[in-house]
Order: sequence, then C-alpha cells, then structure tokens
Amino acid sequence: MNTSTGFQTLLLATVLSLLLTACAPTLTYQLRPVSGDITSMNGRLVTKAASPDSVVVVASYEREELQYIALDIEVKNQTGHAIDVDPARFSTVALDRNQQLLPDPVSAQPFYQQVAADPDREAKRVVTDRVQEEKRLKRAKIMNTVLMVAVVVGSVAATSKPQSYEKYVSNQIIYNGASQAIQAKRIIDHTTFASRMQRFDYEAYRWHELALKRTAVQSGESVRGFVYLPKNPKAAFLQLQYPAADGTNVVILFEQTTGRKR
Repeated sequence: MNTSTGFQTLLLATVLSLLLTACAPTLTYQLRPVSGDITSMNGRLVTKAASPDSVVVVASYEREELQYIALDIEVKNQTGHAIDVDPARFSTVALDRNQQLLPDPVSAQPFYQQVAADPDREAKRVVTDRVQEEKRLKRAKIMNTVLMVAVVVGSVAATSKPQSYEKYVSNQIIYNGASQAIQAKRIIDHTTFASRMQRFDYEAYRWHELALKRTAVQSGESVRGFVYLPKNPKAAFLQLQYPAADGTNVVILFEQTTGRKR
C-alpha cells in the first residue's frame, strides 16, 4: 500500500508541476535605446555611439532568449590600427527609474554590473550539458526498470497469498496504479530528454552561428552579431558598456520595460 501511494504521489506531483509551469505568468522584456545617434530601421530603433579613438558600436534590441537579452551589435573600427573585439567584454550596469545606480544584491557593491555571455565558453558548456542529459536519461531508465520489477514481484507475491476477493481486487488496483505511474514517468523522462536536447541543438547553433565572434577587426572594417546579456528584472534602464583601447567606454543607454504573459 505504501509503495503504491509513493508512486501515485510522484505522478501527481509531476503532473501538478507541469501544469503550474505551463500556467505560471512569464516576465517579458522590451528594450529601446534612449542615447546616442538613434534612427529607425525597418521599424526597429537603432543607436550608435563611439569612443574618442573612433571605435563605433551600433546596437539595437533583438529579442529575449531564455535567461538572456539579445542585442544586435556591430562594432566598427574607424581607428588607424587593428582592434580585438570580444563579446564577453560587453556589460550592462543596472539603473533605477531615476537613472541612479542599483546596488548589487549579492556583493552589496554600489552598482550592479553584469557581463555578457562568452560564446566560446557557452558552446563548451552545451557539449557538457548534452553528456549530462544522456547520463540522466540512462539513470532514469535503470530506475524505471527497477521500479517496474519491484511492482511485478509485489503483485505476484500479493496474488499468491490466500485472500478474499475484495483484497485481491484492492491489490490489483494498487499495483495497476503503480505500473501506470511508472509508465507515465517513463514518458515524462523521454519527453524531457527530447525537449532538452532540442534546446541544446538551438543553443549550439546560437553560440556558433548567431553570436558575435571574438576576432581581430582591421582598420576600416567591422564585425556584427548578437551579444547575449543576462536579464535584470529590477532595472528600469540598462547602461551598455564596451571598453575601448584608449581606456574609455563606449556607452549606450537602454530603457527597459517588463510585462507578464501566460
């Protein structure tokens, strides 16, 4: 009886978790540039700013992706020498509605700065995540097999004992319910595996094909791609920064609005 109750509790908890996740409101983000040389291109606001030594950054808000805000960034080298462009050197400083610095909630620093994702490091992480997910599914398969064997053995043992018809029917209901719970868990395990692997496929494509690449840009040339910055739901403004070789920062200010959808 306790075994069946455990299986049924596991199944119920899983189903409720999935339902709550599907119904829970999701915070959405929108950014628009409010500094620099702002123009509208194809219905999208694009801004441009430059450092004193003529490193030009052109930026626009693209979309939100999982835990990131994606910005479409082009870095133009209008200096007289080659420069190294590194997407991981982009960062944002969080500001409140009065454009004052928001303190870091973790380290209690006077400002909250977040660094953009490093595409090279993230691409390696995806490879590791794939391996871990395959191991997780393998462990789940072993566990499901062990549980099913335990149910079968328990059912056979229960039916071999002298008992009333009512007790027999009760035992069959219990073990059938446990078996169905294991089958449901097996389906959930495989569905979760397929969903995560599909997400890993996209993440690998994102870091290899969409993200701004670490590269040397010659004088008069430019490089373009997406820069992925961690979300900050508390910020009313995000100050995008990119350090130039002369020790200054190229700074672009974005206003952030958030909403909720189901």
